[in-house]
Amino acid sequence: VATTHLITSGVVSVLDVFQNRTVHQFLGEVGNGRWSHLSQQMEKQYPQAGVEEEEEEDIIAEGPGETALEIVKESLQPLDIFIAVKTTRKYHKSRVELLLQTWISSAKEQTFIFTDGEDHDLREKAGDHLINTNCSAVHTRQALCCKMSVEYDKFLDSGRKWFCHADDDNYINVDRLMQLLSSYLHTQDIYVGKPSLDHPVEAAEKVKSDGSTSVKFWFATGGAGFCISRGLALKMSPWASLGNFISTAEKVRLPDDCTIGYIVEALLEVKMIHSPLFHSHLENLQQLPTSTILNQVTLSYGGPENKYNVVSVRGAFSLDKDPTRFRSVHCLLYPDTAWCPSKRKLGFKS
Repeated sequence: VATTHLITSGVVSVLDVFQNRTVHQFLGEVGNGRWSHLSQQMEKQYPQAGVEEEEEEDIIAEGPGETALEIVKESLQPLDIFIAVKTTRKYHKSRVELLLQTWISSAKEQTFIFTDGEDHDLREKAGDHLINTNCSAVHTRQALCCKMSVEYDKFLDSGRKWFCHADDDNYINVDRLMQLLSSYLHTQDIYVGKPSLDHPVEAAEKVKSDGSTSVKFWFATGGAGFCISRGLALKMSPWASLGNFISTAEKVRLPDDCTIGYIVEALLEVKMIHSPLFHSHLENLQQLPTSTILNQVTLSYGGPENKYNVVSVRGAFSLDKDPTRFRSVHCLLYPDTAWCPSKRKLGFKS
């Protein structure tokens, strides 16, 4: 990262970065309760800096176009991450095939595809990384929660450090994902993703001691993807493992991604880290700055009803040949891929 180079070369001091609050990975420190410790350190060492401790609110990372100093807290290996892709049988050809050709091709060992029906062709390509959940193919709350329940249990069984969920219309920049997760510790309580709403959701609960009957919390939309540390996932177990996830969701009558937020924020009282690096089809993807596209963790695209809602990236593929822009993005990230055009034809839209 440019900022890292400037700091290591002595052009910019850590104090400069700290004061300007351009370090989005410092949010990992915030999330782990170390903001007060850091600010006190800065005040002692640089009393002229005037670093003030801010009132703790929702933890929000910096915008996708801003400079960030990556602070590596934990060295991760590819097999430390468990990526669960949720799909349904009717999208095996139109969506999953594209993922296999693009980002999954460079992350086969990390990625598991969770579906609702057996598919011989897909089984040959994905092997035992294709998980038939035997959940209903109907797009209902119960069916979605059924799949999420299986994803969660498979992750716990895997022994891996990080659980990351994505939908079948997401492109995951796996290298960027590794960088992001390396800035946290998997043993700590980390829940990172992007909300689809600009306010917390409210769920009904039984009457509590203070007389309230509802609870408010943030959740990371599954359509943009989210990640949970193993440390936090283990704490979720009473409400999420061995089918308990389904009963928890039914109790508050919430879909799968909302139920994750309910367990983490409302029951465990762990703050979600709001990251701008995750993207779903629910947002206006054309507004994502072109120069930042390759720095995002996830991307998406609009469906048939909004087919022009795609990232603005120019490659050798026309919009007709690459309507999702996933192939174009993949060739910019991995130009040596066999089916990618020559490098001189690749570039960003000016």
